[in-house]
Amino acid sequence: MPEGFDIVSSIPDIKEAIVPLGFSVLGAVITYLIYNLFYGSRHIGAGVHRTFLIGGPVITMIFLVIQTSIPLGLGLLGALAIVRFRTPVKDPAEIGFLLLLIASSLGAATSNYLITALMFIIVFGALGIHRLIKNRVTLLGMGHLMVSVDRVSFPELEKTLTAFLSRQLRGIRLDTMSMLEDRVSLHYQYRRQSGFDWAAFTNELNQLAGTAKIEVFIG
Repeated sequence: MPEGFDIVSSIPDIKEAIVPLGFSVLGAVITYLIYNLFYGSRHIGAGVHRTFLIGGPVITMIFLVIQTSIPLGLGLLGALAIVRFRTPVKDPAEIGFLLLLIASSLGAATSNYLITALMFIIVFGALGIHRLIKNRVTLLGMGHLMVSVDRVSFPELEKTLTAFLSRQLRGIRLDTMSMLEDRVSLHYQYRRQSGFDWAAFTNELNQLAGTAKIEVFIG
């Protein structure tokens, strides 16, 4: 240990750490709740929200310690250099929630409580407005539809299928078409419609296909 370096004196006073850590825990809980409210129902993420309640106060504590000790900061970099995180972030939306958690933790560590609280209000309002617009304005949302038909039946069914999809779905367009073995797969994009009856859509499509083997995937 270098001469004159006292690790005890580099750690913030416990009383000075209680408020930032408490605020950080509160920020982590709010981030966790916002994640589950606006994103948790999608089931396509990597589950990063499971780290929020621990990650928030830990990030705050790291910065509280680093603020008072450059050697500890360098040691932290060395420790992180040997850690490999192999869980990929599957959806860019999760990066936003991670940044929200990190920003709130840094705000707590630097005692910027008002700005951090304002950030949460703005984020919550923005996500709430986005949800309202998404549910009412279909122009902002595009859906994906994949139709798979057996290769033998496709030539006879193609025109009828195209006309049916054009009647049922707004702004539909064919993006890609692929053939694999005995199946023809058609990938479409369309404008989302609130309250669309997908059960009736699939039933009518199956009746239209007749004896053809048809599969539908909706995204």
